[in-house]
Amino acid sequence: MRNFRNLLIASSAAIMAATLPACAQTSALSPSGGSSQMTYHPNSIQPETTLDISANAKVQRAPDIAYITAGVNEEAETAVAAMAAQARAMSSMMDALKSAGIADKDMQTSNISLNPVYDYVEETDRAGRRSGKQVLRGYAASNQLTVKVTDLDGLGETLDSLVAAGGNTFSGLSFGLEDSSEARDEARRKAVADAMARAELYADAVGMRVARIVSISESGGFEPAPAPMGRMMAMSESADMTSTPISGGELTYSANVSIRFELAR
Repeated sequence: MRNFRNLLIASSAAIMAATLPACAQTSALSPSGGSSQMTYHPNSIQPETTLDISANAKVQRAPDIAYITAGVNEEAETAVAAMAAQARAMSSMMDALKSAGIADKDMQTSNISLNPVYDYVEETDRAGRRSGKQVLRGYAASNQLTVKVTDLDGLGETLDSLVAAGGNTFSGLSFGLEDSSEARDEARRKAVADAMARAELYADAVGMRVARIVSISESGGFEPAPAPMGRMMAMSESADMTSTPISGGELTYSANVSIRFELAR
């Protein structure tokens, strides 16, 4: 009996010795254990400490280039005659542009077309019934040219020379910058500065400070759109007129940024 009791005590001690290290390990890993501590990654952000700011900034610049879309539209009884007429007029226009100092690389054909032209004719039969039908009148040939103009002071004279050379359609006029990167970067800097100033204001208002920037994102800025120009018919070369007045005004470039700040006490 004494030997059995000694054996039972020895077995219990061995089990306890094996169990204690496991319990100690579990206590160290458990967040609820008295000996453990909750740790956070040093870059972790708590939602209640962040501030999101969106800012927009604009800058104005005077344009230094213009794009003209001009051309000719000629009608004739046959397709061959219509194409020949537009070819003569377009050649004359291109010569006028070269005389105005426009380089070949700054002229590009943007559209060319040939279409039949119909007249709608009404007829009355012997019974007095009226009906209509389309009758082929001829063909219309159109040729459009997009021109880059760098001499904005002479833009009006350039337009007038196109008309005098046979141009009878103007479908577009737009202004731009040869290099808009500086204007865009300036808008970005202004947008970021505005966001930073507002973040400092909000942080100070709640008794905190801006600790760091967590993220920055940029959305699309405004690209100056082409200004449409109405259709302009050819005028006589002998017309007593001054140069067509053209005003480039200013172009507006903008930047939109969204910045997330971390606030701290």
